[in-house]
Amino acid sequence: MSDYVLLDILREGQIATIVLKRIEKHLREKLAHGKPGGAQRAAELGRALNELRDDNSVRVIIVTGKDDVFTIPPPNYGHHGDPGGDWDIMNGVTRAIEALCTIEKPVIAKVNGHAVGFGANFVLGCDFIIAREDAVIADHHMSAGDLRIDGNIVGSADHCMAPGDGGSLFAPLKMPMNMAKEYLMLARPFTAKELATMGVVNYAVPASELDAKTSEIAQALLRRNAYALAMTKRILNKPLLAAFNQTHDAALGYEFLNFYMQTPQAKALGKGRGEGEL
Repeated sequence: MSDYVLLDILREGQIATIVLKRIEKHLREKLAHGKPGGAQRAAELGRALNELRDDNSVRVIIVTGKDDVFTIPPPNYGHHGDPGGDWDIMNGVTRAIEALCTIEKPVIAKVNGHAVGFGANFVLGCDFIIAREDAVIADHHMSAGDLRIDGNIVGSADHCMAPGDGGSLFAPLKMPMNMAKEYLMLARPFTAKELATMGVVNYAVPASELDAKTSEIAQALLRRNAYALAMTKRILNKPLLAAFNQTHDAALGYEFLNFYMQTPQAKALGKGRGEGEL
């Protein structure tokens, strides 16, 4: 098993739980090669899923956050333009999203707190979503400083980019299209309870019931034949994999193009276009 900085893997019988750590200052200092925290988290998640995919002692995977937070993005994303750093971001995100589309084992998102940014879209890609009813799920890419959770601005105040880390893939498949557009284009935060009414979240429960409900679903999956589950999931994920092949590279490419179009030099050359006119 690989060494991880931003997650832990816990095992109990045939269930493996990936616990996401918060990207705090002391963790940032440990990140290899100076990679941005969000990029390394995605890369580690993809690696963990693929390792557990090949581990025949594991039949069900649960992904959750540490304490009472699933994921909260960092306040800034560093400077793009370094080919190695940009490749790490693109490759890390792609590996994680691709793993969700291809892994045969059931993956349960146990949303123990707010899931924002990449974590929110990772949740949407899981097979089962069991969440605290008050947990907020939000994509921050188009937030432009308007995304507030618990009274605080979440993500970069000037962030306004095409969503390239899975939201463009998963949201239109999981939500009604008009709600997916509101989620992505306006960075609208939804509570798990709201998403449950749309059928996006399987179960939105009080925090005190989250562990029990997650265990109930995991144990029900373990009572099914492992080969039958794997083949059923492969069948059901065919449209998801097709959407990944059609959408993901374009979405990620547009996000990176947005970064370069919003540098000070690009804005000066654009003479205001993109801010108030097209």
